Amino acid sequence: MMRVVKSRPVFTKELFDLQFLFANRVCALSGMAPERALLRYTNFYVRLGLGRAFDLEHPGWQSYITGLNDTGAADPGAWTYRCYLQNAEANTAPPSAATFGCFSYAISDAGVVRLHFRNTETDGDSSLGADRADQRRAELAALFGHLRQSRHAALPVVGVSWLYNLDAYRRLFPAAYVQSARVVPDALRSMSLWGQFVDRHGRIKESMTQPFLASLERQTSREGLNECFPFQVLTVRAPAPAFYDFYGLP
Repeated sequence: MMRVVKSRPVFTKELFDLQFLFANRVCALSGMAPERALLRYTNFYVRLGLGRAFDLEHPGWQSYITGLNDTGAADPGAWTYRCYLQNAEANTAPPSAATFGCFSYAISDAGVVRLHFRNTETDGDSSLGADRADQRRAELAALFGHLRQSRHAALPVVGVSWLYNLDAYRRLFPAAYVQSARVVPDALRSMSLWGQFVDRHGRIKESMTQPFLASLERQTSREGLNECFPFQVLTVRAPAPAFYDFYGLP
């Protein structure tokens, strides 16, 4: 059964502080101007509700940078977080065609079905735990049953996330889909990458951030910064019939 998902959780200030540390390291290693590092190496542009054009001259971005250089100079993380809360999670997610539990799908302009995951569990247990695997598969079966009845039934299915590194996530999908995985080389502006540091409540996972920060401090070149992330973003792809067969859809 399709059900409506509540609005996305508001992230905590620590997520923005973490990205500031990363952007500052970029500046230190490359000499890049801070406003460009924040645009190219953080998820701020999207989180501030400015879309995905990543336009340095966007009035909203310029207003944010001006305030950062003035009001926010003493505590840039606090300034950024205040700007975020003014429009928290507005215009940050693409419109979905349907949502089933933790999963939703959208039809992209590229002519593919884009699969999305969001933890909607409310009891504190892991949404990807072994005891929830059957529930997650049932949600996916319902989702692909919905897709199969739509005019987009023949489109290929694509996923992009750090989650495809996890056995607990991969086991929910057809082998042809997960075996197609390849690394997305430039995902530093996406929550598909930064999401690995955030728990279901929007709080930072210390177990993930501490190794990340230690590795970040050791880097001596900008080219090595991607290696600091515990997981890279993977993209996967398979034809829709692979899913219909896998979930036993008639």
